[in-house]
Amino acid sequence: MNLESIRASVLTIPFNVAFKHASAERSVSQTLWVEARTRDGVIGCGEGCPREYVTAESLESARGFVEARVDEWLKDVRDLDTLSDWVAGHRDDIDRSPAAWTAVELALLDLLGKTEGVSVEALLGLPELAGSFRYTAVLGDTSARQFELQLAHYVNTGFSDFKIKLSGDRTRDLAKVNALAALGITPQAVRADANNLWGDAGAAIGDLKALGFPFSAVEEPLRAGDYAGMRQIASAFDTKIILDESLLRQDQLALMGEAADCCIVNLRVSKMGGLLRSLELLRELRQRGLPIIVGAHVGETSMLTRAALTVANSARDILVAQEGAFGTHLLAHDVVDPPIMFGARGVLDVVSLPISIAAGFGLAYRAAEFEDSRRRQ
Repeated sequence: MNLESIRASVLTIPFNVAFKHASAERSVSQTLWVEARTRDGVIGCGEGCPREYVTAESLESARGFVEARVDEWLKDVRDLDTLSDWVAGHRDDIDRSPAAWTAVELALLDLLGKTEGVSVEALLGLPELAGSFRYTAVLGDTSARQFELQLAHYVNTGFSDFKIKLSGDRTRDLAKVNALAALGITPQAVRADANNLWGDAGAAIGDLKALGFPFSAVEEPLRAGDYAGMRQIASAFDTKIILDESLLRQDQLALMGEAADCCIVNLRVSKMGGLLRSLELLRELRQRGLPIIVGAHVGETSMLTRAALTVANSARDILVAQEGAFGTHLLAHDVVDPPIMFGARGVLDVVSLPISIAAGFGLAYRAAEFEDSRRRQ
C-alpha cells in the first residue's frame, strides 16, 4: 500500500432529538473524520469520538494529534504488520489520544482491506461477520413524559433489554423506574448508567436503595477508578458494576483487584484507542473470564457501528449486551447508505447489509457528506 495522504476533519451531524446524561447533553455529533488515500486513488475512512469527560480529548486536540504525525504514518505504514508495529510502539501516545488514533487506524484498516480485496475481518484473521446482533434500548435523562414516550416506543418495537441514564434527582429517577415497572419491565432487564454521579459508595447505595428497583447492573456509579467503592455497591445489591470511564487501557485491569469479580467491561472502540487494541483487550478479558458489553458513544455514525461489529462478532461467548447502531434513529443523516442500524426488536441482521464480506469495512459512503467532510479539513 502506497499512502498518499491522511486528512482529518470535523464531522458535525444534527441529532433528531437531544440526548442527555449526568456528564453531558448533546444535540449534534462530535466526530473526528479521517480519510486515507493511496496514490492509486483508493480511499479508506475512519471515525473517532473525542469526549472530554471520558478521555480528556477535544476535537481540537484530536485534530492536532493527527496533523502532528501524518508524515510519520505516510512514511512508516505500508501494511498490517507496520500498522501493528506503530500501535505497539506508541502506546503512551495512543493512551493520550485514543479517539484520534481510532479514526486514523480505522481509515488505514479500511484502506488495507480495499487494497488487498478482503474484508477487515479476513485481514485480521477473524471470522467473517455472520448472523444477527441484538441491541439495547438506551434512554437518556429526559423529562418524565419524554421518557415514557421513548420507553413505550421501544417496548412496542419489541426491545427486551434496556439501559437508562440516572440523573441523581430522586424524583426524576423514581419516575423512570415507575414507568419501567408500569410496563412490566423487570429489573433484570434494565441496566442503569450513572456516569460517575456519586462521590462515595454510601451516597450511591442510599440513592439506589430509595429507587427500589434492583438493576441488573450499574454503570460507573462513582469517580472513575474507585474500584473498591464500586465493589461495595455491587455487594450491597448483589449486582454487577459496568466499567466504562474506569477502564480506558488494558493495563488498568491490574488495578481492579477483587473488584474484578463483580465487573463487566464496556468496550467502546473509540475509547479504547482503535480496533487492534480493542481486540487485544478482548483476548485478555476472555482469559480473565470477564464479560463485556460492546458499547458506543452517543452520535456515532455507521462507521464506528461497523467497527464495533468486528468486536462483537469475535466476542459472542462473553458478550452480555451491545449498544449503538442508532443510525438515523438519532442522526439527521448518516455518512453511509444504507446506514447500519437496528430494526425491530433491536436486531441488526448483517445478511441484509452488503458489509459481511465486502472489501475493507464494506461501507458505501454518501458522496455529499464525504465531500463536505473533505472541504472542512
